[in-house]
Amino acid sequence: MHAPANQAASLKAVLGPTNTGKTHYAIDRMLSHRTGMIGLPLRLLAREVYQRIAARVGEAQVALVTGEERIVPANTRYWVATVEAMPVDIPVDFLAVDEIQTATDFDRGHVFTDRILHARGRFETLLLGAATMIPIIRELLPGVEIIERPRLSELTYSGSKKITRQPQRSALIAFSAAEVYVIAELLRRERGGAAVVMGALSPRTRNAQVEMYENGDVDFLVATDAIGMGLNLDVRHVAFAADTKFDGHQHRPLTPAEMGQIAGRAGRHTTNGTFGVTGQASSLDEDMIIQLETHDFQPVKQLQWRNPLLDFSSPDRLRQSLDKTPDDPRLTRNPTVTDQWTLEHLIRNGAAFQATDPTLVSLLWSCCQIPDYRDISMAQHGDIVTRIFNDLANGRPIAEDWIADQVRFCDNMSGDIDTLSNRIKQIRTWTFVANRKDWLDDPTHWRETTRDIENRLSDALHDRLTQRFVDRRTSALLRHLRDRRMADPTINDNGEISLEGHLIGSISGFRFNLAPAEGELDAKALRSAAAAIVAPELRNRAARLAAAPNDQIILSTDGKLRWKGEVVAELAEGDDLFAPRVIVLADEGLTGPDLEKVQDRLQLWLRHMINTQLEQIKALLEPVEIEGAARGVCFQLAEHLGILPRQQVANEIKGLDQDVRGKMRRLGVKFGAYHIYVPQSLKPAPRELALILYALKNGGVDQPGLTDIPHIVLSGRTSFETDPAVAKQLYEIAGFKVAGRRAVRVDILERLADIIRPLIAADPARAEGEVPEGAAERNGFRVTVEMTSLLGCAGEDFNSILQSLGYRVDRRKLDNSPATEPDATLPADPVEASDLKDAAKLDGIETHAGTDPQSGAVENLVKLDGPSPVELGATQSPEEPAEPLFDEVWFPAPRHRENHGRKPQRGNQNANGHAKGKHAGHKANSEHKKGGKPPHANRSRPENKPREKPIDPDSPFAALAVLKERAGR
Repeated sequence: MHAPANQAASLKAVLGPTNTGKTHYAIDRMLSHRTGMIGLPLRLLAREVYQRIAARVGEAQVALVTGEERIVPANTRYWVATVEAMPVDIPVDFLAVDEIQTATDFDRGHVFTDRILHARGRFETLLLGAATMIPIIRELLPGVEIIERPRLSELTYSGSKKITRQPQRSALIAFSAAEVYVIAELLRRERGGAAVVMGALSPRTRNAQVEMYENGDVDFLVATDAIGMGLNLDVRHVAFAADTKFDGHQHRPLTPAEMGQIAGRAGRHTTNGTFGVTGQASSLDEDMIIQLETHDFQPVKQLQWRNPLLDFSSPDRLRQSLDKTPDDPRLTRNPTVTDQWTLEHLIRNGAAFQATDPTLVSLLWSCCQIPDYRDISMAQHGDIVTRIFNDLANGRPIAEDWIADQVRFCDNMSGDIDTLSNRIKQIRTWTFVANRKDWLDDPTHWRETTRDIENRLSDALHDRLTQRFVDRRTSALLRHLRDRRMADPTINDNGEISLEGHLIGSISGFRFNLAPAEGELDAKALRSAAAAIVAPELRNRAARLAAAPNDQIILSTDGKLRWKGEVVAELAEGDDLFAPRVIVLADEGLTGPDLEKVQDRLQLWLRHMINTQLEQIKALLEPVEIEGAARGVCFQLAEHLGILPRQQVANEIKGLDQDVRGKMRRLGVKFGAYHIYVPQSLKPAPRELALILYALKNGGVDQPGLTDIPHIVLSGRTSFETDPAVAKQLYEIAGFKVAGRRAVRVDILERLADIIRPLIAADPARAEGEVPEGAAERNGFRVTVEMTSLLGCAGEDFNSILQSLGYRVDRRKLDNSPATEPDATLPADPVEASDLKDAAKLDGIETHAGTDPQSGAVENLVKLDGPSPVELGATQSPEEPAEPLFDEVWFPAPRHRENHGRKPQRGNQNANGHAKGKHAGHKANSEHKKGGKPPHANRSRPENKPREKPIDPDSPFAALAVLKERAGR
């Protein structure tokens, strides 16, 4: 509506800095009239104002008109439009133009200048904008009423901070897509993500990004100067990451007014805001800071202008009218922009000369005003406009097939951010074309088609931006913290916590384990946010553990307490061996009474566990009716967790009478040959607990062997090879004695002593009747199968055990080699069986009654070198001489060794005292059973005298010789 200024009508200029409520005031004024129209600088802002007005008066009374969108109800009363698309030929009672300072823009300024000078409402006109427009508005519009509105909140400078140190609800400003992407990616890694607002985005995409920020999904917004144009956002701080921009012609520094327009977005309504710099931007100088804080900028002195009275008589006359300069020095002809360049292109290629009358020239100019959203070359854009004008100038609509091909090319939702952005720019061109009257056969169809494609492309672009620049997991957490009405997080059977489908982490026991995330700061922020969500579950678990039965809690060999398989606490050394401390392993979310409930329940369980498993041992700490030396022995036995080497208390034991010993036996104590111990405590469960209690006081639960030994105990093995890296005391606490190369269970050692004792008490040379299997002359014994089966080992391993127990071996050759003299350290005279029995009684050794002896003796045949008979097979040659064989007889070590005037024969033993030959005890025992003398019985045979008696052909030695002969062949 071009109308001369009507001074009788109200003409007001409402001017001031940002956050003064100018737009809100204009909407209220428009709705107070029967009809009205408001022009806004952005399609996005137009859509926002349209929705606000429609919410107040109903969609049936509000129209939205932009270059790419047209919603016009039949009974429209209020028109919301972009400034370029304002239907100024429609009379309205009220008219407003927002952001009039845009009249200084090189590309669009001439349109705003035209609206300032000519667009009027019948009763009221409002011009809204920055205070820098006050002087020039007064000069251009005499009699205008100037209304200055102060800012509702304060704006202060906060200095420079790193991008990752910006406060929440900040907008970071950059002036290129590349810079925006870099900053947004950094914020995603370090702070959870950011929304992105750029002029190149479609309104739908920008709306979705802004909504994500406004809803609290992210706390940061990365934007170009598009944020300065009327977007009402909850921004508390604005940080400039750059202070120069490309204005379409050159890179130049931002003017103070431009910076003020952007910085003014911080602080809405009465909430104060701050601004600063970050990234590569230099710190602001003092003058700039003062201007931004006081909103005091240089006034505008000139507006961009283009002749509104165009000559449509011919294309040349149209071009000439566009080149006309203004008469007013306060106005300047704007530089040549896209529509003029397009007209020049069509004039050069001759298409413009189809316009032979004003109607066609007007149509030509309308075609030239198709925006170049893609920002492609002028030639490419000019060719598209030429094709459209050629169709329309010949009296036909745009070819259906051609526009279908163009639209179909855009209907593709795949690709990255840049690809989707380019497709949106392309489809916006065809959306603009579809909204022109009479340009298409079926404009409604193409408006709907192009709008649908643009919407789907915008949604896809929003998804790509969100995927790239937002950590959705962090967003969900932050939103949940702000809005308690959201759905609660879910926890599956594995303890994994999910919120809105995003895996946050998992709970194990009372500890929260954060799922992997990028960036150290991001992980810290995410953990802090997740703590509030995890805390209720920790409290629920604490209540369930406090009421849990004993069988749900276990103590593992690593000193950890587990509840339902999850670690909830660990043991630590206490003041007393039987009272270790319980340390609950919980996050900070479990505190106060909830933590105390868990602590008390676990401490009670541990006390019950120790009292049950080690009941007999703990009773020895304060034994009833036992005093003196016996009480001391009981105390030492308890301190050693139920197993005490007999030698360690030998003197005290000798002084105990049978009555005291009986009392100790009633307490569960057993007196063995090698240990004083509590048999009931040798079971796997008490031994495992004893190991843990001992380790807490001696070296910690992470020492070698602590986790392995209980498995061996549980397996039921009677002996096993020791590990040099494991402390000897650990084996003893576990119920084993380290004997030679192996660790032997203490009760098995006592059973071995019970087997050996009757053998050394029986002397075959003097005994009457049947002699026990394995008994040897001079009160010695030979190793039997029963012994090796009991200990689960034989050969050198078994010999090492006997030697560690104090037994000594006498070896004699059984072949043609010279016989070995008896060991001088062995007893020269037989020991009476009655003497041995009396000695055992005096020492208080309790024998194992009812032991089932194994039939047969071990074959004490030891070969010096070479293959075994099995290895030789049938190839042994009978002519080869047999290897020397030995008979081994073991004797207890004498208490007082005497020198009988001869050296002991050690030639058949290695450095460890182990045999080098092969045993022949089986033959000796079998001969003894037949009533003959053992092969070693005749010890008076001269030294080195060969055997005169031939080898029995039925003996194993004859078979061995045959095997050797065959092997030689």
